[in-house]
Amino acid sequence: MSADAVTTAQDLVVSGWAVSSPYGLGRDGFTAGLREGRRAVAALDSEQWPVPYEEAGLIPGFDIKAVLGRKGTRSMDRVTAIAATTVGMLLEEYGAGLAADPESTGLVLGTSGSVQSIMDFTRDALTGKAPYLVDPARFPNTVMNCPTGQSAIRHTLKGPNVTVSGGAATGLLALNYASRLLRGGHATALLAGAAEEFSVQRARLEQVADHGGSAAEPLGEGAALFLLESGAAARDSGRTVLATVLGCRFRAFRDTGRASAVLKSCVDEVLAAAGATADDIAIVAPGTPPGVFGKEEAAALDGLDAPRLAVRPLIGDATAAGAAFQLAAVLAESAARPELVDRLALVTAVDRDGTVGAALLRLG
Repeated sequence: MSADAVTTAQDLVVSGWAVSSPYGLGRDGFTAGLREGRRAVAALDSEQWPVPYEEAGLIPGFDIKAVLGRKGTRSMDRVTAIAATTVGMLLEEYGAGLAADPESTGLVLGTSGSVQSIMDFTRDALTGKAPYLVDPARFPNTVMNCPTGQSAIRHTLKGPNVTVSGGAATGLLALNYASRLLRGGHATALLAGAAEEFSVQRARLEQVADHGGSAAEPLGEGAALFLLESGAAARDSGRTVLATVLGCRFRAFRDTGRASAVLKSCVDEVLAAAGATADDIAIVAPGTPPGVFGKEEAAALDGLDAPRLAVRPLIGDATAAGAAFQLAAVLAESAARPELVDRLALVTAVDRDGTVGAALLRLG
């Protein structure tokens, strides 16, 4: 990429987004559900989902073959299908011009992979007549980057193909990684976001996990993807600038009691780098984890006099996709409230394994 193109890419914008959530496939249901404050968590069918939870935030009626067709889906697992579906929706609406240069359009997807696929494959290897008598078509599902690779193959994205994982901060880590790729001249446009599935094995593992002294909350699933490119490229392609990415910051904590301080450092740093202050923030989308981690996050944001968008209590713990849903909620709110144009939005995340993150965006 030319030096001029790299310079232009410093002005990185979000020019499109798509979402698959417990409110259904697409932005309209997601936006309406959030603005109504409608809880999308529902009772589970115990026969279909033999899990230690009574309710969860599932994508309503999501069937892999019904959504994606039979071709290439025989051995596809749920998280891969969710990711591929969301990528397809984004490209269908915003992909004008991207197909002309597929080598410069890539995908950065945050995901933990499929716990269900990994455990099922391992069980078959241990319980079958011989360890090697397993279905080889299902082996790719055990690799964490399967959803990213399969989504790119299905939609002919030949640019950088990256998988990142970082618990509740995954969506912000993907956004930051994509920003670095664009600023480094490795692509002209990237789809960045995160995906998570609901499964029996994920539910069983989460039920015994350390949730910071709180009862395990209902789990959620879905994906949110964002089209990231330079402002000039967006305008040249006729796409509207929905938000400008001003920066991301991440830190780690060893002791839970330090989470508040390190998250506040992230917020202070990202504001200082953008030449902004806390008073400039018009809206905050926190991760709102339960228990002590939620208290730590709330303490870090206590000095910000801006309304909060609470996503997690409405759709459940989407883990890897959680922060991506928070960013999607910011864009949904901005579209419904013109007065937020040119104002700042802050998205934060605290993961129980010791990672915190903050992303700052200028809306519109």
